[in-house]
Formats: sequence, structure tokens, C-alpha cells
Amino acid sequence: MTSTYDFGMIGLGVMGRNFLLNVADHGFSAAGLDLDAEKANALDEESAGKPVKGTTNTAEFVAMLKRPRKIMLLVPAGKAVDSVIESLIPHLDKGDLIIDGGNSHFEDTNRRQEYLKMKELQFLGVGVSGGSEGARRGPSIMPGGNVESYQLVGPILEAVSAKVDGVPCVAHLGNTSAGHYVKMVHNGIEYGLMQLIAEAYDVLRTVGGLNNEELHQVFHNWNQGALGSFLIEITADIFTKRDEEADGWLVDKILDKAKQKGTGKWTSQNAMDLGIAIPTIDAAVAMRGISSLKMERKQAEPHYTRAVENTPEVDKGQVVSQVGEALHFAFIITYAQGMRLLAEASEEYGYGLEMETVARIWRGGCIIRARLLEDMRRAYQEQPALRNLLLAPAFHESLLHGQHAARAVLKTAIDFGLPTLALSSALAYFDASRNPRLPLNLVQAQRDYFGSHTYERVDKEGVFHTEW
Repeated sequence: MTSTYDFGMIGLGVMGRNFLLNVADHGFSAAGLDLDAEKANALDEESAGKPVKGTTNTAEFVAMLKRPRKIMLLVPAGKAVDSVIESLIPHLDKGDLIIDGGNSHFEDTNRRQEYLKMKELQFLGVGVSGGSEGARRGPSIMPGGNVESYQLVGPILEAVSAKVDGVPCVAHLGNTSAGHYVKMVHNGIEYGLMQLIAEAYDVLRTVGGLNNEELHQVFHNWNQGALGSFLIEITADIFTKRDEEADGWLVDKILDKAKQKGTGKWTSQNAMDLGIAIPTIDAAVAMRGISSLKMERKQAEPHYTRAVENTPEVDKGQVVSQVGEALHFAFIITYAQGMRLLAEASEEYGYGLEMETVARIWRGGCIIRARLLEDMRRAYQEQPALRNLLLAPAFHESLLHGQHAARAVLKTAIDFGLPTLALSSALAYFDASRNPRLPLNLVQAQRDYFGSHTYERVDKEGVFHTEW
């Protein structure tokens, strides 16, 4: 068989098929492999007239590709990735490139890269964000690994990626597992933003009394301003969807149990390993866990009345305004936590991340794209060594102003007995980050008292221990 295809894809679900169609739209020929004949046939049907070919045969698939072969995997993270890699190895030649485009754990990516290096094969761990529509029209792409390996496939990835002001939302991010690490943190931030939006929704409907049509308008209006983002945009759309199976709105019929695939949890776990605080992301992960306890929540409800029986009257317009300002404040804090983690991880793992580049490629295509990211990009451009966005002058005014709205919303939420774990954590993180004197001196005294762990003093150098 003649080797004529520029790019190969393994895994022809909706994401894989859409990505290949995107590749073909930009002038590259592409071959797809899936052991499910139905999916391979679907690719052929959807790509009619394009230089695309589907197959169910691994040897045939590999033979179709130009050398050095560039093969991307879009299969479930975990054992499936290793299984596909093992099935490919006997058919590949020295220098061929395997690209893992799934949500793999960054430590697995490091392991696979070392393994394939021994086989004289190239490997890239590449984060892809944007869902099936992004794969078709232009995702944000986060590659990590050897820069020479990236250069082999860079022109294709740059062509298919989202564009903002003509600039591709893809760049070689750094060494080894940098791409998958950045994607993991992207997803952690995504968890935080989604939980914050959910809490805002709860306050608006419960405290403000907004119906779904009003909620749509509020989120639509927010999307035109500083809160403009993909997540705010789709939230506005959600409130317009009627239930096709019964009367009413679909959002009201959806069970309040949020599932998760693990990337948010990985972000929290690794942040704890590195000693970096990301409490808003942690809160979002925790709330998904609490949401799964539906039966326990229903059993507890009759035993506990609302915190304040006679809740105060509120002004609907004021609630909308305060919630919007509080949400903007908390969005900044959540991005800041994620970016702080990336800066620390880059140093710890030798990634060589440029934070301006991360903010730049997140501006389009990905789930957390937002107007705020351009402000962040500029902040890092002006201060490349900036480790904490809270120290960037561009955000001082928004945070100083937004904190007042966040406090007001939280006070009201407490009066109504509404759980606002993410917003609470964002405000507490802000207060802790700007406080030069935290009460952790007492914690150190306690540690020394029960465990002789020693402490430092504010008035002189050295390490001390007291017989309490």
C-alpha cells in the first residue's frame, strides 16, 4: 500500500473523527483507525470528498502513513493508551511519532516517553480542549515533550487549532509531560469556574427569585462584559432549553449529582504534593463529591431548619449586580490559583513553562477561554517572572472592588443557608494572600508543644524549641 497520508488518528469516536475532518479541511491528508467498523465507516461517510480514509486494520493503517509517521491517539486515559501503544510498536519504524491526545496523567506521560525512547520512537503528550465542536472547528492544543518531535507535527496542529487575532492557540509548552500537566490544571480551573457559576445560579434563583428566562438574560448580559467566557455563554444557553419529554425547562429536570473523570482530583492531589494552595479548585472537587450523596442529603433535610428562619428581603437588581461582581472576583482568584500551581510545577519538574504562552493559547478553543485571559497574558508579558497574578497591577482594582461584592453575597447566602464553598474559599484565599500576619504562629506553637517540631521567631534568627 502506498504511504500517502500525512497524519493518523487512532480512536474514531466523535472527537477523533472531528479532529481528522479538521485536519483534512486544512489541506492535510489523514487516516483513521478504530477496531469498531461502524466508527471507521462513519469517518468515511462524513469525509466524503476529502483526503481521509478509515480502517479497522492496524497494519494497513500504519502502512498508509508517510514517514516519519505522525499518529495521534484519542482513546480513554489509562490502560487503553498503553494497550494501543503496544499494538502499534511492531508496525513502526525508528523515529515515528506517537501523540497521546487524551487526558492522561502526567506521570503516565513521563513513563511512556521514557519507554518509547528506548524503542527509538518519539512521543508527545498533548492536551486538547474544546470538546467535539472544538475538535471540528479549532481546539486549544497543549503539546509537551521534545521540541524536535513537536516540530514534526507543529504545522498540522497550528493549522487545526483555534485562532485569536490570527494567532494559533497552540504552542510547544515545555519538556516531558508539560502538555498533559497544563491540561490537567486547565481542567482543575474548569472545575472551579463551573462550581462558582453553579453557586451564583443558586443565589440568583433562591435569593433573587429569578426564573429561567431572567437567568438566561442575566448570563447573556454578563457574557457581553468582563465575565465574557465560554462557560458563561453556554450557561446562558442552558436556561433557554425546554424539556422535550415533559413540560417546563430541562435544567430543572436534571439530577443534582455531578460526576467527574478525575482531572480535578489530580490537580488537587498534585497541588498538595507541591505545597501550593488551590482551595477554590479543591472546593469544586469536594462539592462534586457531596453532590453524589443525594440520599444522605435528602435524609438530613427534615432534621435541620434553615439557618435563619426569617430571611431578609432583597432587591433583585442589587442581587444580580453583586453576584456578577463577586463571580468576576472569584474567577480571577481561581485562574490565579491555577497559574500559581503551574509556575511551581514548572520549576519542580523542569518544564520550562512560559506563563504568557499558557494564557495565550487558552484564549480560544478551550473550555476555560475568557476575556480575562488576555489581561493575564499581558500581565505575564510585562512581568515574565510573575508567580502570583494577585501581584499584577492589572487586577488590583478588580479585586479590591470585587471583594466587597463577594462579602455581601456570602453574607446573604449564609442567611439563606446556601452552600457557597467555592466562593467562600476564593475570598478566604484572597484575604490570606494579602495578610502579612496569619495566625499560624499558634499552629507552630502547638506543633512544638506536642511534637517538639521547633519554631522560628519574628525577632531573631534561628530555630527554637520550648519545654511547654
